[in-house]
Amino acid sequence: MQTNNLITHNIPQDTAYFGSGCFWCTEAFFQRLQGVISVTSGYGGGFVENPTYEDICYKKTGHTELVKVIFNTDTISYDELLEVFWKTHDPTTLNQQGNDIGFQYRSVIYYLNETQYQKALYYKDQLTKANVWNKPIVTAIEPFKNFYSAENYHQNYYNNNPEKSYCKYVIQPKLAKFEAVFKHKLKQPK
Repeated sequence: MQTNNLITHNIPQDTAYFGSGCFWCTEAFFQRLQGVISVTSGYGGGFVENPTYEDICYKKTGHTELVKVIFNTDTISYDELLEVFWKTHDPTTLNQQGNDIGFQYRSVIYYLNETQYQKALYYKDQLTKANVWNKPIVTAIEPFKNFYSAENYHQNYYNNNPEKSYCKYVIQPKLAKFEAVFKHKLKQPK
């Protein structure tokens, strides 16, 4: 299921940027949604130009692991992408998702315009008021600053490496839950 670097013309498109822990997991979720044209794993929001994975892990770069999601607005909305974002990670853990700990794993939405900002803020406020989680939501909602594609071996990672231990023991259980919840929004197998 390769969806990176696919260019589609004459389709109404928009772009969203989400950080919700390890981009391998996040990429696998969004790739499976109807209307998602491409998903690119990368780094963003920081102050170091053209960072590498090693920079992100071992140096202070200000970057977060992100996915860039290009989607067909006739098929899936930004609101639906936000629903996936909120339901597929824990937005109450600061700089952490499970055993992945560090600033690069923080929960963040980078918005491109006022509409995206208002929608992200609205959902965060509604989830806070509904007390969906026992702890406060720490997800940052920030203006888009920059995005750098991650190295090639990070792209389409789960689909290319399903037998690797991280994929089997971390991603697969999350993906099974995701597919059960969002089965009506999934791409049909080819």
